[in-house]
Amino acid sequence: MSGPEAEFTDTRLLGSRAGTQSWIVTVINKVLPSVAAALSDVHDGATVMIGGFGGAGLPVALVDGLIGQGARDLTIVANNAGNGELGIAALLKAGRVRKVICSFPRQTDSYIFDALYRAGQIELELVPQGNLAERIRAAGAGIGGFFTRVGFGTDLARGKEVREINGEMYVFETPIYADFALIKAERGDRWGNLTYRKSARNFGPAMAMAGAVTVAEVRELVPLGGIDPEAVITPGIFVQRVVRVAQEAVVR
Repeated sequence: MSGPEAEFTDTRLLGSRAGTQSWIVTVINKVLPSVAAALSDVHDGATVMIGGFGGAGLPVALVDGLIGQGARDLTIVANNAGNGELGIAALLKAGRVRKVICSFPRQTDSYIFDALYRAGQIELELVPQGNLAERIRAAGAGIGGFFTRVGFGTDLARGKEVREINGEMYVFETPIYADFALIKAERGDRWGNLTYRKSARNFGPAMAMAGAVTVAEVRELVPLGGIDPEAVITPGIFVQRVVRVAQEAVVR
């Protein structure tokens, strides 16, 4: 195992007998001590998914940490291109983003993105929201692509494969993969099992599956077994790093 999480995987001698083999158990602990530690290896040019629908489920502490970490030329995959000067908008304002892949880049307070786009300082790949969610899900599910009617006959289908299926025209869409996925959850444990709070769930589960390294910002860290297995939404197998962030630290 490589990356900062390797420091928090505890290997212990469980027991041994004279003249026989020893038993060794590895204690999985994906909890890191800080946002900085969780993001220390984000590299220039990385593709980073950021969860959230507007402010709901936006991992503000992780985004702020990414600004402080310093990686540049990032491709950001998110539902929108930021609000005001917080979160994703702050990342854009810091000049760290080369390209945005999103479904809703413009709204009344998206002036940071607007200015950068009009000045030719940032690229945009506009994706209808349903297609965005499905392209992310396809990456996590190991699906090589899918056909959809959404976008046919528009500029969004330009250069893409088109096929007639059952008398209807469909456009082929490819998966969106990410080097890192930054998501926010309500509760998590040291194995990375997560639950979300209501609509804050949105893109989190799909992005967790699509990211090569998923970092979860959680409000509450509970002991192993503190989350009913039937209530787990994102299983720990899809999460590599967990960091607890107090609620008051992200309220602006």
